[in-house]
Amino acid sequence: MSEFLKVLLNVRSLRANLRDLPLEQLEEAKEKLEQIYIERLESTEKERSEQAEHQRKLAEFSEMLKQAGVDPRDLVGGSIHSVSANAGNKVKRAPSPPKYKYQENGQEKTWTGQGRMPKAIAEQIAQGKTLEQFAI
Repeated sequence: MSEFLKVLLNVRSLRANLRDLPLEQLEEAKEKLEQIYIERLESTEKERSEQAEHQRKLAEFSEMLKQAGVDPRDLVGGSIHSVSANAGNKVKRAPSPPKYKYQENGQEKTWTGQGRMPKAIAEQIAQGKTLEQFAI
């Protein structure tokens, strides 16, 4: 919380900070704060009424669809059950075949060429070998 808010929201701190302020400036600050409060209140009330109107319209349209024999979920591209049932069926792709063969710690290993280059290959390339020399 900012220092300003700490002072503003604590009556003792606010009283201490405003003690030396002339009454005219205090009245001016009060009027400005009240104006901001009224603007925010009106804005919030407007948003709430718009939201209530939106909900009323949704309920009205939903009722009209039910009377017509249409499931509202059909309008969004299918029933919720079919969408959620297909959500877990991800298709896994086949792993890429290895393209390079190399020796690491006496073991023969392979690399598909995707992702980070294995350290053993990188070290040998730095010594003058080419990537094609590791091709399978």
